[in-house]
Amino acid sequence: MFKGTAQQFFDLIHGHRLIYNACWEDPRIDRQLLRLEPQSELVVITSAGCNILDYLLDSPKEIHAVDVNYRQNALLEFKLALFARGNFEDLFALFGNGGIENYQEIYRSVQEDLSPAARKFWDRKIKYFSLGGVRRSFYWRGAAGDFAWLMRLILFGRAKNSQTALESFLNSKTLETQRRRYEPLGKKLHHRAVSWLIRQPWCLAQVGVPKAQINLLNRTHPQGINGFVQEKIRRVMTETPIRENYFWRVYLTGSYIPECCPNYLKRENFRQIQAQIARVKLYNSTLTEFLKRHPGSYSHFVLLDHQDWLARHQPQALEEEWQYIFHNSRPRAKILMRSAGLELDFLPPRIRSRLRFFPERTFPLHAQDRVGTYGSLHLAQVQ
Repeated sequence: MFKGTAQQFFDLIHGHRLIYNACWEDPRIDRQLLRLEPQSELVVITSAGCNILDYLLDSPKEIHAVDVNYRQNALLEFKLALFARGNFEDLFALFGNGGIENYQEIYRSVQEDLSPAARKFWDRKIKYFSLGGVRRSFYWRGAAGDFAWLMRLILFGRAKNSQTALESFLNSKTLETQRRRYEPLGKKLHHRAVSWLIRQPWCLAQVGVPKAQINLLNRTHPQGINGFVQEKIRRVMTETPIRENYFWRVYLTGSYIPECCPNYLKRENFRQIQAQIARVKLYNSTLTEFLKRHPGSYSHFVLLDHQDWLARHQPQALEEEWQYIFHNSRPRAKILMRSAGLELDFLPPRIRSRLRFFPERTFPLHAQDRVGTYGSLHLAQVQ
């Protein structure tokens, strides 16, 4: 009964809320693996859209952004509208700083350019960019933002010395200094409240972790999901330079800074991305539904980690999705996916037999991942 309740809560969250306010996959790695070209046509699960904008820096022919949660597409659509408007300062104020006093005025300047679905969403939720209240940031809103805000409150509270220690850690100039400054912060991860929260399916549903992935981690990691999370966080916090890790900065502080932010928020990239936003097409559907309605010959698929969920809950849907991927792929099309697990167990053998994998490329790059929360990274090529 509890498993059913956990899944129902996950479905409820994903069916009624914006989940991701920032992408949680490292596009620096993606772009090295995808090797996009002017003739590339991508099919990408939208998430928060940050990485789709990053891919535009490689000038692909088209990017088809597909998400079953229309709120995720509404987020990307808002960003695209701000690029079209042409004001970098307003874009950074909302999505770099996480909010600004005149957020409603900025929204009204692009409101009529949004689709009806996106406009309906933002008419209700534009207050996410308000500087008032206890959150004061877009990045502490939505499901993932709720989780980030709660974890930050537990770990650091509001004490001035904790905030100073956090800022000092984030500004570490060397890995040696970073490791030393992280030691007292890392001990906070063993707080009983943190360990309890990590074990709760209802809590992890806030950041898009379904019960199937929790079970997978509890089966494959010696210390279960708690051990997995602590191990992953320790690695990324001590083995990759935190000064360039905008993924963790934004959830720890509620904002980016110009020196540490996604590529789409860097002033020097603004005009290049602006010139290519028409290449992004948005679709509110499942991946299979998109491929049924828009058959083509696509060169790249970016699947994130949704295969974990399909493998556990909808194996027939997993088979059907791959049938349509194969049917709509160019020869040697590339497919990028991530998993909570360490192996490719989520893919049936008959699907794996039609793919060539490149562990010699993905394994070393996965070790450099600035997010550090996935168990594995996989690049496949259609045979």
